Amino acid sequence: MLDSTSFLIRLKSILDHYELSSAAFADAINVQRSSISHLLKGRNKPSLEFIMKINEAFDEVDLQWLLYGTGTFPTTENKITATNKKIEVKNSDTKNKKSLNRIVIFYSDGTFEDYTAS
Repeated sequence: MLDSTSFLIRLKSILDHYELSSAAFADAINVQRSSISHLLKGRNKPSLEFIMKINEAFDEVDLQWLLYGTGTFPTTENKITATNKKIEVKNSDTKNKKSLNRIVIFYSDGTFEDYTAS
């Protein structure tokens, strides 16, 4: 049986990961915004249709993780290793055609570090 409280925690993890508001998330999975609000406030439980819409809209969401908390989220990993101010990007998502060129880290004391892609 689906534990609604745990499901809501995982749903919030998805919103945080993709940096989406509940309204933007509702639009992304093509449901009414009020349904997200009702779920997040614990008034309603997720339907199978709702869960499947999440699974279809977000490739990185593993269905087993979403339902039961087993498995991983996100399912693809972007690993960045910074060595000698060079960056090696290992992207297990072969659909992603973007490449990383540069990362700049700004510190609170006004200094920064600049890393360029290798």
